[in-house]
Amino acid sequence: MWFRWQSLTLWKRILIAFMLAVALGSLLKVLGLEQVAAGFEPVGRLFINAIRMLMVPIILTTIIAGVTSLKDTSRLGRLGAMTIGLYLLTTAFAVSIGLLMATLIRPGAGISLPEVGGESDLVEAPTLGELLLGLVPENPVAAMVEGNVLQIIVFAILLGLAINLAGEKGAPVKRFFHSAAEVMFKLAHMVMELAPLGVFALIVWVIGELALVELLSLVWIVVTLYAACLLHIALVYGGCIRLLGRLKPQHFFRGIVDAQAVAYSTATSAGTLPVTLANVQRNLGVSKNVSGFVLPLGATMNMDGTAIYMGIAALFTAQALGVELTMTQYLTVVLTSTLASVGAASIPAAGLIVMPIVLSSVGLPLGAIALFFPIDRLMDMMRTMTNVTGDSMVATLVAKAEGELDHEVYDAPAVE
Repeated sequence: MWFRWQSLTLWKRILIAFMLAVALGSLLKVLGLEQVAAGFEPVGRLFINAIRMLMVPIILTTIIAGVTSLKDTSRLGRLGAMTIGLYLLTTAFAVSIGLLMATLIRPGAGISLPEVGGESDLVEAPTLGELLLGLVPENPVAAMVEGNVLQIIVFAILLGLAINLAGEKGAPVKRFFHSAAEVMFKLAHMVMELAPLGVFALIVWVIGELALVELLSLVWIVVTLYAACLLHIALVYGGCIRLLGRLKPQHFFRGIVDAQAVAYSTATSAGTLPVTLANVQRNLGVSKNVSGFVLPLGATMNMDGTAIYMGIAALFTAQALGVELTMTQYLTVVLTSTLASVGAASIPAAGLIVMPIVLSSVGLPLGAIALFFPIDRLMDMMRTMTNVTGDSMVATLVAKAEGELDHEVYDAPAVE
């Protein structure tokens, strides 16, 4: 029995664990045994801690390994410009789709917002100067301890460039980080073998936490977000793969199903990074040079799911208040959501952290945030799956443009 279970692909094991968790969680809720469901929380959190443990060393070693593999510094600049450009473009599309779906479904109609007063609830968007100053860490070790992914990425890129410039004297350091990256992938594989157990515990706990009345009254928010994310994945990501990459979308989606399953269940794109890297390299044929640079950057910058969420939250609040947004306000929401999502942390519930920035940018109250809390985890899982899919799409397109996509691997069946 155990060998049959281990012979299944990771996504199939995760799917079975997910379905069993939904059944058990629902049964415990019906029987009024929410405390039993809460008992699964430590196991779920242990799994999340395990994958977050990998985040900093994976990002540091893969980016340095990727940069040191690119001896042509002009090529590094081209890769960066192409990657960031695609991320920003898809994010703008994402928030627009979120606004469109919220306009059609109108999830906020007939809902009363709770009072959230006081200026202390407002979170001011950082200025351009603050954003630029925040890119370079004063203390790289502190940035790693705090999990400041953006600063870690900047430090890793600079260190990788320095290793290249050092020439032969930097060769031992280069070999060290290439070896370290391989070791971290092996460790990631060990952790991901525990994914079905972790997913099972997480889902049982989440279902136990959700109150039935809250879930029913806010179901249209969830429906709107899921519809917008699925539309974005199918049209924008699938369309880019087909039109820009001249590749078959079905092969792309088939190749990243493991990463999507892990992202959906854990709600952390940075934590899913080891699985995303493995899927993109083994199933899609993206080179380690490109994936090692593009994917860690995407885990921090590319938050399309969060951008969709911001657009829906803004329109949901306006609908609940009976307020019609102007075209200028719509454009402000698009711009603010794009920039705020880029700065959002790649951790669970990051959307709730940046939501005040978007709402306050168009003068909307923050009462909607209280309504989103009970169901945020359910929406966060879908947002994260969207983010990880977008990261993989950009890595595939950049690899195709750079001639570093193995078409035989891309077109072959996914690695079991």
